[in-house]
Amino acid sequence: MPAFLLWLILLVLCWPLALAALLLYPLVWLVLLPFRLLGIAVGGALSLLWAVVTLPANVLRRLSRGPLRNPVS
Repeated sequence: MPAFLLWLILLVLCWPLALAALLLYPLVWLVLLPFRLLGIAVGGALSLLWAVVTLPANVLRRLSRGPLRNPVS
């Protein structure tokens, strides 16, 4: 909603710029889409790497707590 209100103000102040922004926004979104997908892929790969690196510490922490008790028994 704030973006729409800012666009309306721009439309009143400088309508050619507002119309250009309205027409160019989908093109800019399409150009930036591969970078967003790359960011998601890199974030996932880094999360996987972090999980693999911290796995021994998590296993040792779990083992130091002792055996798990079954609360339903």
